[in-house]
Amino acid sequence: MAREWNPLVFVRSRFRGWWQARLPLTDSVLLTQRNVYILPTRPGFMLALTLLVLLVASINYQLNLGYLLTFLLAGSAVVGMHVCHATLRGLAMNLIAPPAQFAGAAAVFDVKLTNTRRSTRHGIGLSVLPTEGSTSQLHWVWTDVPAQNSTTVQVAFTPSHRGLHRLPILTAETRFPLGTFRVWTIWRPAAQILVYPAPELQAPPLPPGEPRSGRTAAAARVQNSGEFDGIRGYRRGDPLKLVMWKKAAKADEQGNGLVVRDAQQAQHYELQLDFVKAGALGTEARLSRLSAWVLMAHKMGLSYGLRLPGLQIKPGSGEAHKRQCLEALALC
Repeated sequence: MAREWNPLVFVRSRFRGWWQARLPLTDSVLLTQRNVYILPTRPGFMLALTLLVLLVASINYQLNLGYLLTFLLAGSAVVGMHVCHATLRGLAMNLIAPPAQFAGAAAVFDVKLTNTRRSTRHGIGLSVLPTEGSTSQLHWVWTDVPAQNSTTVQVAFTPSHRGLHRLPILTAETRFPLGTFRVWTIWRPAAQILVYPAPELQAPPLPPGEPRSGRTAAAARVQNSGEFDGIRGYRRGDPLKLVMWKKAAKADEQGNGLVVRDAQQAQHYELQLDFVKAGALGTEARLSRLSAWVLMAHKMGLSYGLRLPGLQIKPGSGEAHKRQCLEALALC
């Protein structure tokens, strides 16, 4: 069912987008009178209405105690307004760029709040500002910043798709001490986050290995389980990462029956994770399968390469090689 067009919502959306686009991109911001905003809250408007009723009643009935109560409450509200605005004004915020994350998983990053004044700043909340048209609500993280000290809060959001994305717009606010005024700011971070394709949940086994140059195809055959054919009995001093633990149940107490992968035969083939051979799927589904295969090969300690349209990564292993392959998949 089509949504009914509302001109007021349209104008507000356009103005909000134009205003946010004018905000500078920065990972460090100092809150001043130029970037901190203040408005009364609903309780603040109710307090103003109550004060108006008290003032009219005091004038009508000539109640001295009524005048005293009215101006006492009004003075408290004015003082609370200044305290509320000063809670954010002068606060320094610094963003620590988050590491790469998989699509669909929560990306958590740190924001450091620094307070240079001699009093504690109470009741400061940070949240990711929802995008226009999003149904998600604000999820606040509240904290106090000690006097002449700093504190770090963690803010999270969930990237929906792969690629290089700029961090979402953040907002900070406080309603301390009376809750009658809301003071807030809007912050556009300049940092970016790299989002890897989400790994396929039930990915098939690793593809067969390919013969190295000068080798026959028979020497490079790989089983469907992703473990290479050549195996031999366990010898003292063999690395534990070569042990085939799936068959360890057949071994006795002395270790007889343990088998390991033959490293000599492993030199005859190479494992290539090819985009073309990732199945008859769409582009995103293929990238998700390749992402799962990269994690699977890394966990098994195998040497593997990656072939993508217009890009080929030579076989390798280790954490740096895994990150290189995942980055290539994210930017493909």
